[in-house]
Amino acid sequence: MTLEEQQATRRTYLPEIVIVLLLSLGQSAIYAIVSLTAKLTADKPLAQQTATLNPTVSPRPYLDLTYQVLGIFFALIPVVLVIYLLQRDNIRPGRDLGIDFRRPVHDLGWGVGLAALIGIPGLLLVYTALQLGLNAQIVPSGLQPYWWAVPVLVLAALENSILEEVVVVGYLMTRLRQSGMTTFWIIVCSAVLRGSYHLYQGFGAFVGNAIMGVIFALFFLKTKRVMPLIVAHSLLDITAFVGYQLLPDSWLGWLTSE
Repeated sequence: MTLEEQQATRRTYLPEIVIVLLLSLGQSAIYAIVSLTAKLTADKPLAQQTATLNPTVSPRPYLDLTYQVLGIFFALIPVVLVIYLLQRDNIRPGRDLGIDFRRPVHDLGWGVGLAALIGIPGLLLVYTALQLGLNAQIVPSGLQPYWWAVPVLVLAALENSILEEVVVVGYLMTRLRQSGMTTFWIIVCSAVLRGSYHLYQGFGAFVGNAIMGVIFALFFLKTKRVMPLIVAHSLLDITAFVGYQLLPDSWLGWLTSE
């Protein structure tokens, strides 16, 4: 590709990347920065504040359920958008990015392995960051114990994993490579974006998720498959969300600084 063609490609894809991110996780990153700023400028230390991941929206049970389901549905629209944009340019999300069900055993095995690799050190990082005052107290679920709480939390976990892995790994890394960016900076951009939209939880969450972003980016570059990343992320979030909802409070005391 000539220099002129590379510049034309950048002019084509960089505005698209900005628009997609501002409609999805880039927007979340901006709100996360504002949220962290608000916490840091509040009257009490960061470690004495909370970050609720799945809050109740309404005190009316079925209205709350409606809001939860609609939120999950609309959060996945950017996934549909990026798949459309990639297919328009003859990139097959299934064959080229590994967003399919062709290798279920392979994807499940790698997903479980990645979840274990990231999840156990991640718990230690959350605890350490909280004790050092670098993180807020994380509340994985703010839902009331209605009959639909666990199914909604599972759906929320699937939504998070599909949105993040398809956009931050499959789409963003593909477009940055098409724009001529080097592999090193592609990994940095993907990892920093992943960390940035978790900043509302604190600095520990940024570091932990950025490290996760590096691991996931390297895995994708090696295998060209997003599905194991979706499996791993889903397992991590389902364990956190549903576990917090169902386990006794006495088992969860380590999440607080007290």
